Amino acid sequence: MRPSMALLRKDLLLERRAPEAIPAMLLFSVTTFVLFHFGLGRDTLSGQLAAGVLTVTLLFAAILGINRLFVSEQEEGGFDGVMLAPIDRTALFLAKAAALFLFLALVEVVTVAAFALLLLGPSPWPALPGLILILALLDGALALVGTLVSALAIRTRARDLIVPIVALPLLVPALIAAARGAAPLLAASGAGSIPTKWLAILALYDLVFGLLAYAVFDFLLED
Repeated sequence: MRPSMALLRKDLLLERRAPEAIPAMLLFSVTTFVLFHFGLGRDTLSGQLAAGVLTVTLLFAAILGINRLFVSEQEEGGFDGVMLAPIDRTALFLAKAAALFLFLALVEVVTVAAFALLLLGPSPWPALPGLILILALLDGALALVGTLVSALAIRTRARDLIVPIVALPLLVPALIAAARGAAPLLAASGAGSIPTKWLAILALYDLVFGLLAYAVFDFLLED
């Protein structure tokens, strides 16, 4: 864990000194909510439509962060350093997945507030605790799959094209589960209970893809 924490601190320091991923994700998300606000011609959204708008917007914002995840390693020789260092190479995977998770969480602090202001009704706050749980599980899925796909795509010339082509189909089950789970929370009649079935699907998705990504990342780094 010590190498993972050191690599994570490095990524957070780089993002603080020269912000790239977080501002792009923020701008995309807020702009998308503004477009939905005026494009749909409706003052408020609720239920499945609101949940779909929120989760799809966060998914495409995450793609921007995934594209930039390994850029510093590719340009500054970070991959060679990890290969030569006497550490478990999966430490890089853990650090990058944690960094992406934190980036998504920071972005959602602003974007969920913007979403509530632009597209939800006057009292969205009762849904907030359940929404935090749903988004945390979704962020886990985005971080795990995104880190794996980003490591696969970074060595190709078509990185910006490979990431969405590979990541989006893999993330469809997590996106559906998150949208279905969040829909009762955003109902027009008030926040309802989260269906445990969709929470279980999200948690199982995180577990399966987390173990799979952890298992293959070492071989992917060698290739």
